[in-house]
Amino acid sequence: MANKILLLARTTPLEEVKKPIQGLSLFYTDMDRARIQIREIEKMGRKAVDSNELFFEDFEIPIEDRIGVEGSGFEYILHGMNPERVLIGAEAVGLGSLALRKAAAYARERVVFNRPIGQNQAIQHPLAANWMELEAAWLMIRKAAWEYDNGLPCGASANAAKYLAGEAGFNACQQAVMTHGGFGYAREYHVERYLREVMVLRIAPVSPQLVLCFIAERVLGLPKSY
Repeated sequence: MANKILLLARTTPLEEVKKPIQGLSLFYTDMDRARIQIREIEKMGRKAVDSNELFFEDFEIPIEDRIGVEGSGFEYILHGMNPERVLIGAEAVGLGSLALRKAAAYARERVVFNRPIGQNQAIQHPLAANWMELEAAWLMIRKAAWEYDNGLPCGASANAAKYLAGEAGFNACQQAVMTHGGFGYAREYHVERYLREVMVLRIAPVSPQLVLCFIAERVLGLPKSY
């Protein structure tokens, strides 16, 4: 639906730069649908925001649509990656917290063998662990956001926040389904939808494994593994 598109494109051949991240330029240009094919991707969740495959053919961009200095596009993109990780982390904590509230409410109300299932430690303990994980992730998110807002280096905190929040959110959503038992698989209770929605927050914009690589290399000083 957009009339404009933000593109990162290689403007200097790889063999002419020292690092692959060099020689990339950023552009904000017209969405020429005569040169771009757009195909929507059907997904398991996140229906409110469509995702698409784009195919470019003979697509030329005028030089006046370039943002900043030629060859510095990747540096500009990096400025948006840390706040993006903070944002996605906050989304994961929010979704996990919603799932936890649903699970706790169901555990209080659902009576089996003349007692609420929430009276059983096998139900209580995983939900209590979910709460602690979500709280810890939220604190890391706030730390990363504070560092970013104050112009401080925040790469490690932002990546850690995204990782911790993604895992905590996923664990809470999964436990919400398990707490509901068979009803957790039913659409009526919504928790199955939360589990589908939280998956993308683990995958994007960076996988848990790449976050671990970043922390290992940039924080712990370990050699690059890939």
